[in-house]
Amino acid sequence: MMRFLTSLLLGLTILTAPVNAQDGPLRLELDQGIIEPLPFAVPNFVPDSAAAAQYANDISRVVAADLTGTGLFREISSDAFISRVSSFDAPVQFADWKAINADALVTGAVNVSGNRLTVRFRVWDVFSGQELGNGLQFAGTTEGWRRMAHKVSDQVYSRITGEGGYFDSRVAFVSESGPKDQRLKRLAIMDYDGANVQYLTDSAAIVLAPRFSPTGDRLLYTSYETGQPRIYVLDVDRVRRTELNTPGGTMSFSPRFSPDGRSIVYSLIQGGNTDLWKMDLASGQSVRLTNTPAIETAPSYSPDGSQIVFESDRSGTPQLYIMPANGGEATRISFGQGRYGTPVWSPRGDLIAFTKQNKGRFHIGVMRTDGSEERLLTSSFLDEGPTWSPNGRVIMFTRETQGASGRATLYSVDISGRNLRPVRTPDGGSDPSWGPLQN
Repeated sequence: MMRFLTSLLLGLTILTAPVNAQDGPLRLELDQGIIEPLPFAVPNFVPDSAAAAQYANDISRVVAADLTGTGLFREISSDAFISRVSSFDAPVQFADWKAINADALVTGAVNVSGNRLTVRFRVWDVFSGQELGNGLQFAGTTEGWRRMAHKVSDQVYSRITGEGGYFDSRVAFVSESGPKDQRLKRLAIMDYDGANVQYLTDSAAIVLAPRFSPTGDRLLYTSYETGQPRIYVLDVDRVRRTELNTPGGTMSFSPRFSPDGRSIVYSLIQGGNTDLWKMDLASGQSVRLTNTPAIETAPSYSPDGSQIVFESDRSGTPQLYIMPANGGEATRISFGQGRYGTPVWSPRGDLIAFTKQNKGRFHIGVMRTDGSEERLLTSSFLDEGPTWSPNGRVIMFTRETQGASGRATLYSVDISGRNLRPVRTPDGGSDPSWGPLQN
């Protein structure tokens, strides 16, 4: 069984070792050096029936797009192919794939019977002539063909990099339309790549900051439909929502689930003071976590649920602090120039992403949990609100352009600071929340 290098150190770029110079099986090594995406080929999957022809083509194209979109892989055009894969079980002509310098080869077959769809696939190390792992099969409905394509991509990605994938996941966001001074906002959900957009609210009231539950079946968000910010929890599948019980005469916002999904941490304005509170969702009871004259907001749990990182201006400007999950003494972790906000703990537990404002520019950055090794990944007129992919490899955020016609758009960037890409949405988009891998 092949072994993969599984760790990525902050600030390191990505180097794929030449496979034909290796003694071992295919692997994507992470090391210092120049990015050299690994060349791969995905011939159109073989249709096992006439009804499967279009699905076979579409699934193979989604797999290729998923892998290429990471910036770690480079697809070899089908125009360069010497071999054609006409049978899933036919022997692979490795010499033909070596001749076009493909390091990895993904083959597959699709069968459709009624509304049932089955996809089989294999991943090959071209230069060793070996299969990476064992062939797998996914089955579902024709309606869910894109999910099955993403599942294939996750497996291919994992076998070559040794890391978990992130393609079979969803993103909640705020869909924005209309002029900047009369922006209409709706809560929406989509596949990670912008497909299958579903609207969860209308545009009658301003909605902000959706946040997925750890299992991806619920969303927290803030709505101004009463004229004041209030927190709601929404059942994603049934599109049913409930207002959370916070004290009357207060304003509540910036909620986030605990890692076990049983409680939330949020900001509450009471008597002109903004502090962090924690609510047990079963009982609806809240306890106060901070009690200072400062504005304290944007809380985010560590993956193990033991700590909370948050934004506070208790030092005079917005900075990042960490405290125990049940409250207690907070430790400042940001000490660079400028203002810091919207911290989010990585699912790996090793990094914290944040928004930074300095010298008229906004940045998305990452730092270690003790504040060391700060690294800015982006810079623009307005970048804000980072959210992590399920594997901690990619960060999605909001970028807004300048001027009266400025538009909010979702972008993603690798934690190395490379592969900055827009995420397609039907209209403008802001406040992304990247959910977990789906079951």
